[in-house]
Amino acid sequence: MAALLLISACGSNSSTPNATPTPTTSSPASAYTSWVVGDTADVNTQPLGGVLLAGGSTDVDAAMRWLLRRAAGGDVLIIRATGSNGYNKYLFSDLGETVNSVETLLLNNRDLSANTDVLRKVRTAEAIFFAGGDQANYVNFYQGTLLADALNDRIRAGAVVGGTSAGCGILGGAYFTAKQGTIRSEEALANPYDARVDLGHDDFLRHPLLTNVFADMHYNNPDRQGRHLTFMARASTDWAVQPRGIGTDEQTAVGIFPDGNVQVFGRGNAYFLEAGATKPETCRAGQPLTWVANRRAVRVWTLPGSTDGTIGFELNTFRPATGSTAKTGFWYVENGEKK
Repeated sequence: MAALLLISACGSNSSTPNATPTPTTSSPASAYTSWVVGDTADVNTQPLGGVLLAGGSTDVDAAMRWLLRRAAGGDVLIIRATGSNGYNKYLFSDLGETVNSVETLLLNNRDLSANTDVLRKVRTAEAIFFAGGDQANYVNFYQGTLLADALNDRIRAGAVVGGTSAGCGILGGAYFTAKQGTIRSEEALANPYDARVDLGHDDFLRHPLLTNVFADMHYNNPDRQGRHLTFMARASTDWAVQPRGIGTDEQTAVGIFPDGNVQVFGRGNAYFLEAGATKPETCRAGQPLTWVANRRAVRVWTLPGSTDGTIGFELNTFRPATGSTAKTGFWYVENGEKK
């Protein structure tokens, strides 16, 4: 089944109508639940590629249309760790884009990541989208499994991928696992080696556009900027890389084309963070983070969204595009306080 794959750990926008469920299950040893709308026969289309990073809360219709168009008329496959089929009708008919079908799979344990039927569906998908929920579910259930291998195969084959909320947070080559629970900015800044600051690097999803990039979401509610800086400080200290970050406000989404050009949809802002060459001055267990670097520790470009999608940043150069309205500045941390 060629498909747009939407992977979700929780329900979609609560205002989205549910499609009529047609649940099916596999054998008891590896049972999963499936709901389908549309034509279940396979179609073979060439996806257009790209990435969609959505900041959570209400889905941005224009951004989801962008994603569907990049599926090139294929089928839509939704995989969830919890929840039901709330995205089915929304993606199949409400947005006015043509897709062959929408199927939702509920995959709520690690054993299902080796299910041969699931792997077949993933390996023929045109696009992949992770929805919100508990980020740890994605990591615990899918990281290091045959399912992750299949997802990376589809990325290499040019499938479009995306995610919202927790699903956005796992798309980067560097990511926060949430396996020890979530953490607030002030807590992370106070102790960058708090057990909850549990990070992964180059061992889950590997998209070439997001190498060494931490994607974070809900950037304006609650504040995630301080913890994002902490993640980057840890990467700079522990992994000997020059990390980057993309932060997205709620009701906002960043569409990234395969050539790295960016389009920002919605009501809020997108933030593009790049660490400088200077490592944190103090990044130790039990001590507040200090990363000043002449008050230029991390360069930040802020690009506002719009209904039609604001064009104005290029990931390949990690710089604003010509004529961009992006504002530039610097963030730094002094004794556990973001400046």
